[in-house]
Amino acid sequence: MRNFWHSARLMAELALREAVRKKLVAVLLVLSALFLGFYLFGIYKIDDQLNQRAIEAGLEHRSRTGLANTPLMYATMFGMYLVYFLGSLMSVLSTVGAVSGDIESGVMQSVLARPVSRAGLVAGRWLGFALVNMAYVALLSAGLLGGVYLITGYTPPEIWPALALIELAMALLTGLTVLGSTLFSTLANGIGVFVLYGVGSSGGILSLIGSISNNPTVSTLGRVANVLMPTNALWLGASYHLQPDLLRQAGRGVPNPVFGSEPVATGLVVWAAVLTLLAVGAAMWRLSRRDL
Repeated sequence: MRNFWHSARLMAELALREAVRKKLVAVLLVLSALFLGFYLFGIYKIDDQLNQRAIEAGLEHRSRTGLANTPLMYATMFGMYLVYFLGSLMSVLSTVGAVSGDIESGVMQSVLARPVSRAGLVAGRWLGFALVNMAYVALLSAGLLGGVYLITGYTPPEIWPALALIELAMALLTGLTVLGSTLFSTLANGIGVFVLYGVGSSGGILSLIGSISNNPTVSTLGRVANVLMPTNALWLGASYHLQPDLLRQAGRGVPNPVFGSEPVATGLVVWAAVLTLLAVGAAMWRLSRRDL
């Protein structure tokens, strides 16, 4: 057990160093700054237009939580949806070769020749990449929401529960990608995880179609998809926390595959956390028994 924790800590440090050595962090910071600058400029233009409308209507001040501020509220939520999507992309692409890449290059044999636990190696790989991916989402969220506040004075309600659900989705995606990295080649793993991500996204769409067509079978398929891959359900729950009461009331009872009108079920959150641990545990078991 001591060797396991030592190996996990060592591999996590190596994963963090690898991200820095490959200039992954630097590239992400530059691209994220460009994204934030581009998006926040759009937020500024929206806010300026709303202010002009308020002046034309003879209003001295515009309510930040009223109906007139709806475009800005939706723009902020769409921005957070992009943060969720970019974080998901980052979680898969940064981790896709966490184990398989080292096996294919022959590095794994050199690493395991030392007193390194295979289970600890997998756990450390997941922990290191999960920290990078979750830190990226936290930084991007802070930049977006902080920028919106500085420009407009608007802050979405319940930011912390929303961010916690998004971070859980990133940890889950990282865990599943690490598991795939112990089972398949790097290319096959990337394709497989993106297919799973698509299955999760289809849950919201199928639920919408089932509700519109009043088809219980399609609605059930949507719920099954959300359970099989709960990342999209976690986002819908996060988006619910980001909506003011005005938008929640307007969206209640109206199916929406992008923004949730109800809080995510507690059982689904627990299942997502359990699935993350199961994925990492299965990856540890698989590598421990794999012939390299």
